[in-house]
Amino acid sequence: MCVGLSAKVVRVQDGMAMVDASGARREVSVQLMDDVEPGDYVMVHAGIAIAKITDEDEHETDEIMEALLA
Repeated sequence: MCVGLSAKVVRVQDGMAMVDASGARREVSVQLMDDVEPGDYVMVHAGIAIAKITDEDEHETDEIMEALLA
């Protein structure tokens, strides 16, 4: 099973984005996506943003991950 983490885009520059995933910031590739902007939520897998998600999706993902890690 593969696990993707939801993250909020903080900055986008030259095909890379700084994202915030529950307080942890990291740089990921957004080259597979066309229209990523700061404030968007994305699903990140293996250092690559693979899909845009809604704010509701992000909150649901956080709740599931918290339940799994509890």
